[in-house]
Amino acid sequence: MKDKYEKKLKEDLEKKIKSYIATREKEYLSKFASKSAEGLRRKKKDTEDFRAKYSRDADRILHTHAYSRYIDKTQVFFLVDNDHITHRVLHVQLVSKIARTIGRALKLNEDLIEAISIGHDIGHVPFGHPGEKILSELCEEHGLGRFLHNVQSVQFLDKIEDCNLTLQVLDGILCHNGEIHNKSLKPNTDKNWEKFDKEIEDIKFKGKNKKDCVPMTLEGCVVRFADTIAYLGRDLQDAIEIGLLNDDSEVPQRCIENIGTKNDGIINSLIIDIVENSYSKNHISYSTEISKSVEEYKDFNTENIYDNKKILAEPGKIEEMYKVLCRKFLEDLENENKSKIYEHFMDLDWISKEYLASSTSEEKVRDYIAGMTDRYFESRFKEIMLPKRIATFREGFCSQCGVQPNRQSFIMGT
Repeated sequence: MKDKYEKKLKEDLEKKIKSYIATREKEYLSKFASKSAEGLRRKKKDTEDFRAKYSRDADRILHTHAYSRYIDKTQVFFLVDNDHITHRVLHVQLVSKIARTIGRALKLNEDLIEAISIGHDIGHVPFGHPGEKILSELCEEHGLGRFLHNVQSVQFLDKIEDCNLTLQVLDGILCHNGEIHNKSLKPNTDKNWEKFDKEIEDIKFKGKNKKDCVPMTLEGCVVRFADTIAYLGRDLQDAIEIGLLNDDSEVPQRCIENIGTKNDGIINSLIIDIVENSYSKNHISYSTEISKSVEEYKDFNTENIYDNKKILAEPGKIEEMYKVLCRKFLEDLENENKSKIYEHFMDLDWISKEYLASSTSEEKVRDYIAGMTDRYFESRFKEIMLPKRIATFREGFCSQCGVQPNRQSFIMGT
């Protein structure tokens, strides 16, 4: 009797909280905002609790193993030992903060914005965009279509770890491409799961242009703008920090006058401009002059930072590293050689069994390599290519230091 009574109290409380959230969204959020009740899950396996759907999605992303690996994922500058430059883990936090600030002012759904923001770059590979280009070429050679980090972010969250996120969150992640410049962006609301899956296939195999991938929610559009805002000034700041650029004096005059050169000023200027030009509207937009300045700023960064020969000095070595790892792990799967791809990927209990059963060897290798942090990638390459030194051949002792090993050390690959 007591258990039945407590269960009834719990159910009543949950209903009360759900009702409060729904009422709060109805009364506070803009008519253009995405409401939690509209969230569409691919699978019906979950019973919703008192959390709003998008808030629950953000929690699920935070607790994925893929999110944990942000800590050593390159943003722009790889193979640079400087603790003050931006890594992915900081970038996604900056995107989330900027996007939620805009969303709050525009009365949009901050839970949805947070979920898209923190998940949008999970698919980035070792050594950033140069690594992505190399892996894409390898994927095409093996019939997997193009590799793009936004598609891979969806792959990790929707397939590999099977988080059962809402369509609205995954769509925002797929369409987040902040490297594309838009003066204005209006959501493409005509989407469902079938169209979403087709869009992914068109991107991979039919060369669909990133510009044609438009988020289905206004919140997704905000994240796309926030992605640019988060890296525009920060990348310039990092370039000066590591000595790639001497100072900000070469920034185009229009950009200096309209946006500024200091990261905090750039963020403030662009947030204010977006809010002023998007309030109570069904689209997100810059003013004309600010839009031109942002585009010019991005061109300046591309020429002086992203395409700078100093940070692209050894692309051939990195390409060879990718080829070696790809070839090695494909051979391991073909020969059932129980190497690290089994120990650190396929044999882990948080990898979806459905994914393992339905994916090809080439797809598993792609996903294993794409999920690597920069340092882990380097470690696997050294393990494959360099001969190991030993201290003793005695059984039960570490081959390098002569100490009795423990099981955990082998699990962690140390």
